[in-house]
Amino acid sequence: MTGSSILERLGLHRRELRAWAMYDWANSAFVLVIITAVFPLYYQSVAAAGLGVETAMARYGWATSISLLIVAALAPFLGAVADMRALRKTLLGGSVVLGVFATAGLAFAGQGEWARALFLFCAGNIGVTASFIFYDALLPHVARPEEIDRVSAGGYALGYLGSGLLLLLNLAWIRYPASFGIPGTEAATRLSFLSVAVWWGLFSLPLFRRVPEPPPFSAGGGATSYRAVFTRLGVTLRDLRGSHRDAFVLLLAVMCYNEGIGTIIRMSAIYAAGIGLPQSTVILAILLVQFIGVPCAFLFGNLAGLIGTKRTILVGLAVYALIALLAYRMNSSPEFYLLAVLVALVQGGTQALSRSLFASMIPKARASEFFGFFSVFEKLSGVFGPGLFGIMVLITGSSRDAILTVLALFVAGAIFLAMTNVERGRAAAQNTAPA
Repeated sequence: MTGSSILERLGLHRRELRAWAMYDWANSAFVLVIITAVFPLYYQSVAAAGLGVETAMARYGWATSISLLIVAALAPFLGAVADMRALRKTLLGGSVVLGVFATAGLAFAGQGEWARALFLFCAGNIGVTASFIFYDALLPHVARPEEIDRVSAGGYALGYLGSGLLLLLNLAWIRYPASFGIPGTEAATRLSFLSVAVWWGLFSLPLFRRVPEPPPFSAGGGATSYRAVFTRLGVTLRDLRGSHRDAFVLLLAVMCYNEGIGTIIRMSAIYAAGIGLPQSTVILAILLVQFIGVPCAFLFGNLAGLIGTKRTILVGLAVYALIALLAYRMNSSPEFYLLAVLVALVQGGTQALSRSLFASMIPKARASEFFGFFSVFEKLSGVFGPGLFGIMVLITGSSRDAILTVLALFVAGAIFLAMTNVERGRAAAQNTAPA
């Protein structure tokens, strides 16, 4: 098999596809190091020192929910502006700048400064989640219909690999600070936050250089006033409930099961710490997810070509339901490692195929508009999932009982996904007249 054919199977066979996928490599450092692995532990032990464990966990969950709620409120408007004024890359760049500076600022949040740490964490979260609106909207413009699943999965796989490599370097700094000339563990942890900021900014550049800005979508004689933007939002919402109703049902499915996925991603480290697992177990499990997830994301993209995108996602949701049940009964490090392997099998592929499936069911010229609403439903899941987790912790006094809330979310998501008529949705997207 030639190198070009391998790249084609991976969805990375053209320059603009690789440049687009590199943004997954760039932003996944924030998702892994800040959201999942290092910052939650730093927050719990340093920034939130003096707060009770349950109080610190609840405030972390609420901060996550607030930041995602802000993005959900702005997403449809930003998506419409991006399409009508051809500002997808400009707004993506603004989101990256916000996230990079907020991430760098985390390095200066010290002992007991939980309010500053959570404020900067919220700002970084807003930056990264807002950037997904415009990044995802570029997918149907760079990828052809027959390759969109593989390209989306390829991006997620690169994200796993890149962020995993950076995390390994960060952990080496934290574990052996003297070997790198770093004063101590806390200083090494703060340096890791700076490294994420540099990584995110630097590896975002290929997209801005190689991926062209799609032409603006104009309606109503080319009007691009803010009044016209709000008019377009009304039209898009009407279309989602009418001619593109299957895309709307898919949004409901994504909202439900992404609540469960997002809660697992964002709360797993704190959950493990809360039931007494050592920090080394948490970190090793996260690394397992990263590096096992690389081939699994590629495999999911190719599996979708064999059995269909919808069926492949349903397989992923069945595994996630099993994960929720096992997490409730988990007591030991080996069990946590098993959960990590199961998550690695399905996490990247499920999310990548959700993105590509939605992209295949919407008009390409209005991708940012529709992904604005996709972001609302996806981010509302991030609001309710961690927020619900935090509330259940306070009500029950146990993070173990709170983890059961995600099981129902996966079941509800699977039901809505089963109700989605993919072929009818794709036909509706193809039949939409271009601007």
